[in-house]
Amino acid sequence: MVSEAPPFWWQKAGWQAWLLSPFSLLYGKIAGRRMRTAKRASVAVPVICIGNFTVGGAGKTPTAMAIARAAAAKGLKPGFLSRGYGGTLDVTTLVDPGQHRSADVGDEPLLLAREAVTVISRKRVEGAHRLVKEGVDLIIMDDGFQSARLTLDYALVVIDTMRGIGNGHLVPGGPVRAPLAEQMRHMTGLLKVGNGHAADALVRKAAKAAKPVFVAAITPQEPQDFRGKRVLAYAGIADPAKFYRTVEALGGDIVLQRSFPDHHHFSDDEIADLLQDADKENLQLVTTAKDAVRLNGHHGRAEELLWNSLVIEIDMVFDDPNAAATIIDTAVRNCRARLLRDNARTSV
Repeated sequence: MVSEAPPFWWQKAGWQAWLLSPFSLLYGKIAGRRMRTAKRASVAVPVICIGNFTVGGAGKTPTAMAIARAAAAKGLKPGFLSRGYGGTLDVTTLVDPGQHRSADVGDEPLLLAREAVTVISRKRVEGAHRLVKEGVDLIIMDDGFQSARLTLDYALVVIDTMRGIGNGHLVPGGPVRAPLAEQMRHMTGLLKVGNGHAADALVRKAAKAAKPVFVAAITPQEPQDFRGKRVLAYAGIADPAKFYRTVEALGGDIVLQRSFPDHHHFSDDEIADLLQDADKENLQLVTTAKDAVRLNGHHGRAEELLWNSLVIEIDMVFDDPNAAATIIDTAVRNCRARLLRDNARTSV
């Protein structure tokens, strides 16, 4: 998938989107057919998929982590399944934060591995079986909603209420990954994040289709003595503007900001520029946890940049404190029903 979304995807549909509409139509037909007809493998434990309608970040990773914490609190052993986007390893791998770097396994899996057992695999089914082998009794897939490889017991689609689905067009004319009607059909519940209005129409559609709608907010962990501090904020994530809003909400005074593509690995020149600009203006460097894990494990100036950067950690906080437990309980029930159906078929 595209790591840097074209800006026109997030604006009102213009000539670029309409010019690309024949390709979007073709892409939509293929993606919709795959979701509708693909033969999905079944595993012996509940599978919760955290997805989104569009390319790019909507808060899937912090949502997955919040659900894993809720699962652990219920006495379950959750495990994460990720494709390992941005990493070079193309074999099914158990992520070891002490051994692997983001260049190997991707940045998101390293964040997930701080919470629970994490496996990366280009082959979702193989990765799921590896997690079961590791003793996991609940699989949380970070993304993969449209890939249609595994039978899902709960598909939670996360939507950012500031960006919504952008111009509403399918890839490549817009950020939408598959026809919305097909995605809605396969979705179990919707999670709206933030207090914007860009997702209102989709929330109404979900409610009309009797799909549960949950509400959450990304809550940053406030650093000490941060208010009023002059900062250089930098981020290589899908929506850097969201990070800058967080920094300002925490009271940081952003003097300079530097945006990079999602999953970006910083070059020596970029690192030198960040350090030099911060030093020249006497600014505190501030970045995201995702950017920090990409700098971790390197030596020289990357280590210096990480050492000098204040990392803003975030949590996904549900409005309803029982929301994550409800999602897990529904997935467990759906899994039991699925396994009973599978057993009935094989015994006939």
